[in-house]
Amino acid sequence: MENYLNFRDELRSRTDMAEEIIRKFLPKGDRFSERLAEAMNYSMTAGGKRIRPLLMMEAYRMFGGRESIVEPFMAAIEMIHTHSLVHDDLPAVDNDAYRRGKKTTHAVYGEAMGVLAGDALLNYAYETALQAFLYPDAETGRVIAAMKILANKTGIHGMLAGQSLDVENEKNNKQDVDRETLSYIYLNKTAALLEAPLMIGAVLAGAGKSVVSALEDIGEKAGLAFQIRDDILDVTGQEEVLGKPVGSDARNGKTTFVTLLGLEEAGRQVDALTSSAIRTLNELPGDGTFLADLLVFMAERAA
Repeated sequence: MENYLNFRDELRSRTDMAEEIIRKFLPKGDRFSERLAEAMNYSMTAGGKRIRPLLMMEAYRMFGGRESIVEPFMAAIEMIHTHSLVHDDLPAVDNDAYRRGKKTTHAVYGEAMGVLAGDALLNYAYETALQAFLYPDAETGRVIAAMKILANKTGIHGMLAGQSLDVENEKNNKQDVDRETLSYIYLNKTAALLEAPLMIGAVLAGAGKSVVSALEDIGEKAGLAFQIRDDILDVTGQEEVLGKPVGSDARNGKTTFVTLLGLEEAGRQVDALTSSAIRTLNELPGDGTFLADLLVFMAERAA
């Protein structure tokens, strides 16, 4: 119990630190783009666990990173994640009016501004990450490698690939999605955006290829576990805790790991994937204690 409380205190402290870093990089509009910047910042400051920046910061520290060059990448990964949520909530996709207990961006600013705010966040994420080249401690090769990971894991070979297939299946009312297809969707739309921060943090710290590859594997397993937990929470969660409606997957006839495997087996999959990720983490150099605890927290969360 004491270890759990210590982790919660540490998590709160590190989340506050990540929040402070992210806010440093939020866009400022001029008199013509003020409304767009306001919509972008509404999404970015609507709450959230900041898991992806935390993963990046911890991987960076774990492998010896001490400078601030990781900060623009921390902000960038959260901007990309937020962009995906803004677009997910649009009427053309999930048509959700609430997220994290607050009205979604399009519900406040209108559908057109919701589209533009999401687009702008994605573009501004890369602008933000590119600021790393201006840091006095920047090692060009490492920053370039980190930029390549960021672009690859979030585009047509990563997050957007998974999201597009998910939307296509849903809009075509495809209810017989097999496990291979569902795994592809989850590994791309969710896991890729957990792989990226772990890999980028390690690359910026100067870790070798084998370490970066191991972290990619950890992110893949943790990401799949994270999304399956989402499936479970859509059945067992409480709306006031989640901050969004529950039961939407069943109402929409959507295939999930719960519909394929049942609640108990889905839960076992989460546990097995998380345990495997932690075993890989324990084989790496550096102190991975907090990172291991964070992986468990992600797998066991109630929201």
